[in-house]
Amino acid sequence: MKSRKATEAERNPLVFYDGVCGFCQRVVQFIIPRDRSAAFRFVAIQSETGSRLLLRHGLDPAGLNTFVLLEQGRVYTRSTAGLRVLRRLDGAWPLLYACIVVPRPLRDLVYGWIAANRYRFFGKSDSCMLPPPEVRERFLDT
Repeated sequence: MKSRKATEAERNPLVFYDGVCGFCQRVVQFIIPRDRSAAFRFVAIQSETGSRLLLRHGLDPAGLNTFVLLEQGRVYTRSTAGLRVLRRLDGAWPLLYACIVVPRPLRDLVYGWIAANRYRFFGKSDSCMLPPPEVRERFLDT
């Protein structure tokens, strides 16, 4: 059975992130102030809610090593997920969505290199970040 919070969040674009990845946490912190309409919701892949939602949409959270966006019932991963997030942010960030014309294998090659090195460059924490109170309602797993 879905929680009320999970049901409400699925109406909004939902960003699944690696909750113990320093880079991934910074990406979430980058999105929040650039999403003035507060459209995005967030859930850690490692959380019970995140795992359940991923399984419901055909993704195995145990082996998942990618950024995931659930938007209007469709799942996007890797560079496509990132570009679709940028497209909805305030400021000039939506201009980067033009990179969607680059063939996905090339985009995902760059994405894969960053993903493979994210712990080395940005570290790894023992626990998921605790969002500040003013945005906590946008996180499904707090």
